Amino acid sequence: MRNKLGRLMFLFSIGLCLFSGCIENKTTHSSSIEVTSISVTTESYISSITTSTVSVTTLSATTSTSLVTTLAEEITTVIEPQIQPTAFSIEAVPEYSGMPYAEINDNKPFFTDYPTNSFEYYSPLDDLGRCGTAFANVSIEIMPTEPRGEIGAIKPSGWQTANYSGIIDDIYLYNRCHLIGYQLAGENANVLNLITGTRYMNIEGMQPFENKVANYVKSYNAHVLYRVTPVFEGNNLVASGVLMEAYSLDDNGAGIQFCVYCYNVQPNIGINYADGSSWSLIQETEPLLTEQADSIPEKNIPIEDYPTYILNTNTKKFHFPSCSSVDSMKDKNKLEYTGTRDDVIAMGYEPCKRFNP
Repeated sequence: MRNKLGRLMFLFSIGLCLFSGCIENKTTHSSSIEVTSISVTTESYISSITTSTVSVTTLSATTSTSLVTTLAEEITTVIEPQIQPTAFSIEAVPEYSGMPYAEINDNKPFFTDYPTNSFEYYSPLDDLGRCGTAFANVSIEIMPTEPRGEIGAIKPSGWQTANYSGIIDDIYLYNRCHLIGYQLAGENANVLNLITGTRYMNIEGMQPFENKVANYVKSYNAHVLYRVTPVFEGNNLVASGVLMEAYSLDDNGAGIQFCVYCYNVQPNIGINYADGSSWSLIQETEPLLTEQADSIPEKNIPIEDYPTYILNTNTKKFHFPSCSSVDSMKDKNKLEYTGTRDDVIAMGYEPCKRFNP
């Protein structure tokens, strides 16, 4: 795989030499390559295959079209075989029983071969306007460097604005859920990366795993293979759930490894996944529908607003950063984690008995 990517970079370097007179600071074709990180847009959206080989902004010219097409095909060949978790079946998912997620395949991801460079891949929308698999090698290089922007203009398949004041703490049933969380790849209003998801799935199901990956990458300057696949049954416009997979490459999965299915449900609310309509299960009233809600920002809690803990990966205890036990902890066993206390306990850690964080 490394040889394949090396050949890709070599071809690209030659192309730049041949067409150096055609380099401009704008894009004039539907297929484009943006370098420092390479961004290729063809039938699908691939970005950020990081390389130090070249450093230009945009290559665009009529004479370079064939080169762009060739490179797009090469990159797609490298990544596309691993886009879909082919061994996964919805039949393997247990019925929802009150937990926001379930472990699949003994909590082991379905990855086989994959690129080792940082990259992002977002599947094209299907004929019904539905998102497909989002796939990335998450690293510091692709993480955001600025706050998240507005995403309210995006209306994913099945989107409806439903207000359940008094039933849902945050009132609104649906969020525009990032498949690959903003904190991991910095993708903002990317229509290929946003699905209609319940507040419950977004916050209780997906976010703890996103936080876990983000903290690990930042703590160890690590690379984590990460894939999220929305699961649509039949022609439903709203996904029944998402399959989340992750595997830390630098330590062969010792730090991060999971394969979970997050249920796209909301307690006390019934959902018609065919079109996104919904109803209360505890009262016979229709939800209040209002377009005004689209102008209200969603309350995704920034990771920096959570408390920070120090995890001992050897003893499976977690501590406040000020705890004296942290000073005696070996660096190889020390992991900084920002998130909720419940998240840490769910990861298998126990609170330090000294301060009971």
